[in-house]
Amino acid sequence: MALVKVSVDAGIARLTLDDPRKLNPLTVQLQEELLAGLEQARAAEVRVLVLAAEGRGFCVGADLSTFEQTDFGGRSPGAWLADGMEKLTNRVALELRAFPAPVLSVVQGPAVGAGVGLALAADLVLAAESAYFALPFVPSLGIAPDMGTSWSYPRALGRARAAGLMLLGDRLPAREAERQGLIWRACADAELASEAELLIQRLALLPPHAAQEVRAALDHADEHAYAEQLDYERLRQGELVERPSFAEGVLAFREKRAPKFR
Repeated sequence: MALVKVSVDAGIARLTLDDPRKLNPLTVQLQEELLAGLEQARAAEVRVLVLAAEGRGFCVGADLSTFEQTDFGGRSPGAWLADGMEKLTNRVALELRAFPAPVLSVVQGPAVGAGVGLALAADLVLAAESAYFALPFVPSLGIAPDMGTSWSYPRALGRARAAGLMLLGDRLPAREAERQGLIWRACADAELASEAELLIQRLALLPPHAAQEVRAALDHADEHAYAEQLDYERLRQGELVERPSFAEGVLAFREKRAPKFR
């Protein structure tokens, strides 16, 4: 059975984790299907990518229930795991971060372990207020956080808060995650679907290169001083104002209407 449902319609691609009985663990099959779905969405040149999940939870990370029965192919468990992370887990995160359109994660219930990294690889995260984010790697398993969470948590929350959540494995409720800047927004459970659709439609109206430009600017700012960032912005604007999207934006402003980016 397929573990990821893929649909592409009207410029919107939806990848939906579909193993609700187990709360959508990141099995090898599910990760392979995620990569295939991302490739399909990229080829379709969509305007928005939506990452969601069926059931009462978003994703509980690795499937530990079958780890002891896994065939490691003659390798040590550590070597098998590291190889799988390079070929699958890290690739999924990198493909989401580099996707050529805005990416929205829609989270309900638990996002745990690598499931947190999966959600946070999106540009925007919308969560139901019953959702929570937890990194139990250290207190439960004696291993370190992965799938980019050791990068995203301290940048959003600060080192002290990130260290506490990683060491203790405490749950971060969606409302608190919003307040602290880890996610875009938390909303009432009953409003999650409608709020997600509103965001999807707004994102679909953006110029195609919007997400890539914002990501690049934020990444550049992480590594450069203020004056260097000003120069980066100057160079990017010099290129961007010559694109058709800017001409359309100026024309729409003059005509007092919303721009229609192709």
